[in-house]
Amino acid sequence: MKEKHNVSYSDLWVFAAGVSVEEMGGPKIAFKSGRKDKPPSATVPFVCPSAKDGRLPSADMGSDEKTATHLRYVFNRMGLDDQEIVALSGAHGLGRCHETSSGFWGPWTRAPTTISNEYFRLLFEEKWTVKKTHKGKPWTGPLQYEDPSGDLMMLASDLVLTKDAGFKKYAELYHKDEAKFLDDFGKAFTKLMNLGF
Repeated sequence: MKEKHNVSYSDLWVFAAGVSVEEMGGPKIAFKSGRKDKPPSATVPFVCPSAKDGRLPSADMGSDEKTATHLRYVFNRMGLDDQEIVALSGAHGLGRCHETSSGFWGPWTRAPTTISNEYFRLLFEEKWTVKKTHKGKPWTGPLQYEDPSGDLMMLASDLVLTKDAGFKKYAELYHKDEAKFLDDFGKAFTKLMNLGF
């Protein structure tokens, strides 16, 4: 008799995330099933975490020190240390921010569908200034930074990785060593995906 395996929606999301990481040039992500879905309600069929519920960090807490403390507060509660926080931050090299969903605008890198250490290279090698205009008009969104071209962006929580001593040593390491970044990212991402299960 074959054993029956139930796969939850949560399992499917985690499996898809791992496959996506691998397809974008990242490390192989180990997968195991067994997550339980939060029961849907009549008004909310699926719930995604957000910064508002405290499971994702805010982009800016008003100062570098407060932003670094906040990153640690959010991720340390999940058992993640400075090295893992910085490694996971490398995922910002993927995708982009959309004003309609976060208020921020733009991609972090020019290769937003490839996992690499490009995010860390740009953190250290570009000059980042406060964004003041957008498409010829004054920028009215939240505080963010842009490169000299105005095409790329960084958040305060990104730049703090180059300023806080505990974070900076790992950001510098990943800037210089892509293989180390990919290895550490794979481990941290797998740990994150298996929390609480």
